Amino acid sequence: MWAVLAALTAASGAVPPFQLAAMTFLIGGLIGLVTWPFRPGIVRALPSDWRVWALGVGGLFGYHFVYFTAIRSAPPVEVSLLAYLWPLFLVAFSAFLPGEKLKWNHILGVVIGLLGAVLVISRGQSFSLAQGFGLGHVLGFSCAIIWASYSVLSRRFGKVSTDVVAGFCLITSALALICHLLFETTVWPDGWGQWLAVLGLGLLPVGAAFYTWDLGVKRGDIMALGASSYASPLLSTLVLIMSGFAQFHWSVIVACLLITIGAVIAAKDMIFRRFR
Repeated sequence: MWAVLAALTAASGAVPPFQLAAMTFLIGGLIGLVTWPFRPGIVRALPSDWRVWALGVGGLFGYHFVYFTAIRSAPPVEVSLLAYLWPLFLVAFSAFLPGEKLKWNHILGVVIGLLGAVLVISRGQSFSLAQGFGLGHVLGFSCAIIWASYSVLSRRFGKVSTDVVAGFCLITSALALICHLLFETTVWPDGWGQWLAVLGLGLLPVGAAFYTWDLGVKRGDIMALGASSYASPLLSTLVLIMSGFAQFHWSVIVACLLITIGAVIAAKDMIFRRFR
């Protein structure tokens, strides 16, 4: 689902970032509320612990606020490369979770995957920091810390229902709307095609993806999940190529091999368990 984020964002036209976030997170929150009328007591079952809400809103809104700010003050490719350190930090931070142990294959797998992500994002160009290492780069690096921390700490609240993500999305939508009104000029989608792109964003990469991610980090093999997450920029690039928003480059093939090899190495324990 995250792989279609870039293509749908491009197809949504000139809608400003915070306005787009407000619209799509609203949709994402609403799809989580669909079943609530048929499940009596669900509202009362939501957590009252402020730490859960601070973590969720800080993760979703905090990441996007910092990312949008970063790309305004540094080259987007360089920000993306720094932000995509988050799977590496996720694997490292996971070692501190109860019952988790960082092994050589986790480190090797995530480093190989990182090389593939760097290659596909940079399209074979050198990461030169031509404008120097400034605030935008610091914020891009902070994005990686924020998302990895949110993902790992979510496992600490593993008993909290994924229904709470709907609340995270709605609060994030409200905060994004405030930022839009403060910092941006409203631009509505032009035509039904752009409106469908906004709807698609809210339903998938800014909606259902966060619910499934919550389930994954709470119940799955979090280290293997972190390494395999480097498939996201690769698949995103392939979607952009197929949809005509990007040109094919040799780096895509090499990145595909690196990310696949890295994910398999990181997940080897999980894979072998399946065949025992």
